[in-house]
Amino acid sequence: MSTSTETARTDKAGTRLTLPIAALAFVIALAVQFIGQAKIDLGIGAIIIFPMVWGLILGLLVSIQKFKPLGLDLQRVAAALVGVAVLLLVARLAFNIGPSLPSLIKAGPALLLQEVGHLLGTIVLALPLAVLLRMGKATVGATFSLDREPSFAMVSEKYGPDSDQYRGVLAMYVFGTLFGAIFITLLTSLVANWKIFDPLALAMGAGVGSGSMMAASAASIIAAYPADQEAILGMAAVSNLITTILGVYVGIYIALPVADRFYKVLTRNKESQKVAAGTAPQARTAAELEQDEVQAEENRRFREEVAKSSAAMKLPLWLSLSVLTVLGVGTAAVAAKGLSWSILAGYGIMLALVLVSLFLAKITRKISAIVFITTIGAYISSPWFFGADVLNEAVKTVDFLSIATVMLTLAGLSLGKDIPLLRNIGWKIIPVGLVAITASFLLSTVIAEFALGLWH
Repeated sequence: MSTSTETARTDKAGTRLTLPIAALAFVIALAVQFIGQAKIDLGIGAIIIFPMVWGLILGLLVSIQKFKPLGLDLQRVAAALVGVAVLLLVARLAFNIGPSLPSLIKAGPALLLQEVGHLLGTIVLALPLAVLLRMGKATVGATFSLDREPSFAMVSEKYGPDSDQYRGVLAMYVFGTLFGAIFITLLTSLVANWKIFDPLALAMGAGVGSGSMMAASAASIIAAYPADQEAILGMAAVSNLITTILGVYVGIYIALPVADRFYKVLTRNKESQKVAAGTAPQARTAAELEQDEVQAEENRRFREEVAKSSAAMKLPLWLSLSVLTVLGVGTAAVAAKGLSWSILAGYGIMLALVLVSLFLAKITRKISAIVFITTIGAYISSPWFFGADVLNEAVKTVDFLSIATVMLTLAGLSLGKDIPLLRNIGWKIIPVGLVAITASFLLSTVIAEFALGLWH
């Protein structure tokens, strides 16, 4: 009874706080959209910083400032809106998949093969670095993947929520949330401007399993290859979907066991030395047992802090979609240098696609709305659908990056609640996280480059 009352109270609070956070996001998103992108020449290549990255940074600064603190509930509302904004972003991307289906079918083997890069990239490079930095057993949780939401369930089931491995997942998740989109934008922009990779291979590399990171990465590739925008967005979206869908199965049956085994191989000499010195793990001293208790208590507090900061705020769907439509139309109008009926029609089509997909997901209960959005959207925008031309003409007036700007601005406004967790994580996750993202992107891109050469 108390739980339902608390939930109802939370829902009412969320509804009441939606307008102020929406107004704040609207001001920031429009401001950064007017500012536009900035190009920084580093000599070895150029880096392009997009409005969506400015939005993320400004949102974060507003979220963490102390002059007029942004309340925890406001940040939760922003996080709730991000979850729905992802659906609109996927709907927009679906309309790039349909027209690109011939290219995607041709690249089919390459698309599947490059997923090996996302699987092994983090384990091959980030895991040895974490061992070198003495992260302990948290190494396994932090480096078996880029640690998006499904990773929590995998590691919790295998090692338990009190384990160091679980703490490693939390560390990488917070790092990726705070810095992933910004870092992959800079990385992809630099690599794309070298002009040594096929843009489609780069697009495959962008599908790391995170919607915000994929969007940021794809934008940098498009800046370097503007003529291939449609194909790049379509390929990145499909690659990201494959990574997301296969990620659970690959994580449980391949990535996590491989990471665990690799960690044991790399640390075997240290364990042997402990045994030789008479300090094997099974011979626990009183001091070591006391240290274990302290560590368990720290883990418990860490989980409580995470639960408190990441507790979901439920908002009515009509309210979330209404707010996001206003924000999206505003930023799309700035990007197009004027509001048009086509932009409004484009948003209407995307909203219909999202609503239909949510309805189907609710009926089936086993297939996610993202899968329905991608599948239906790709079909109705493909050459095989009779009304594809009309639909595509309307939806393509909505700038893809304008939706990403709204999503990342809201993400920035929600991130302040996660900053305190960094004190529990420590500095070691920063180099490990940077190497994990770099390795995942570069290794999958290189594999895709060779695979495309084989099948073209």
